[in-house]
Amino acid sequence: MEKEESGLKIIARTLVFQHPASIEMKWIKETVESPEYTQVQSDGRIRKWRRVKEQGKFPRVILLQDGETVHNAFFDRSFKGELK
Repeated sequence: MEKEESGLKIIARTLVFQHPASIEMKWIKETVESPEYTQVQSDGRIRKWRRVKEQGKFPRVILLQDGETVHNAFFDRSFKGELK
């Protein structure tokens, strides 16, 4: 199931979108548009991170291969601001 919200195409099948209080759409949009870190997975999906100052955390937003559709988004507890 795909839906459009805040100018982003989202595949709404994860808990993050069933419980939006955990991560705000503006943080997802900011991460997609201006990531601090980007990594392409072996399957072509794109991971993006950006620090949310008011939370002190990094959301990880995973986009499909088209670079536009959000597949998943969550606060990445293991990410400390460096790609390994």
